[in-house]
Amino acid sequence: MHNFVIPPGLLVAGCDEAGRGCLAGPVLAAAVILPQGFSHPLIKDSKSLTHAKRMKAREIVLEVAVAWSVQAIEPAEIDMLNILKASITAMHRALDQLSPPPEYILVDGNRFIPYKNLPFRCIIKGDSLVPAISAASILAKTARDEYMTVLAREFPAYRWHKNKGYPTREHLEALLSKGPSPHHRLSFHPAFQGLLSFPSEKRA
Repeated sequence: MHNFVIPPGLLVAGCDEAGRGCLAGPVLAAAVILPQGFSHPLIKDSKSLTHAKRMKAREIVLEVAVAWSVQAIEPAEIDMLNILKASITAMHRALDQLSPPPEYILVDGNRFIPYKNLPFRCIIKGDSLVPAISAASILAKTARDEYMTVLAREFPAYRWHKNKGYPTREHLEALLSKGPSPHHRLSFHPAFQGLLSFPSEKRA
């Protein structure tokens, strides 16, 4: 359980991203305002859920959320901004779309850039501690997984339907043999060769 108090009576938005550690595809961020006090056993860190449970959890979030938004930053903009700034920019854009707007922001992780002078708090492992952040992680991950599965039909060699753009061995081998696609993050290119020494398991 978290050891902090969410301000009572405020509209609190949880924010999280998906795809930050990928070599290809966009980074997606979600912002979600849940009813105060809401909890559900399926609303937890998206990485801890099976695909079927994530999809059920997404249905629950979309049904109960006071407001929600998912926004993407494409590879070209990631290359221009860097991945950290791109992730936070995606969160800001998601917050922009919330209606009603938030009055307090909770962010997964330890880095954020202030948004419209609203109070915020960064929470390490917040996606497993705070329902609103968990909900954001679920929306961001399911949306990104679906997007990468569609892209995989156009670029089957990289097997994005399986690895979702993360640096698995099969993804890296295809990248090194065929070169980058239009959806690869070119600012990551110097690391491609070195990443072949990493384990092949998909990173969440």
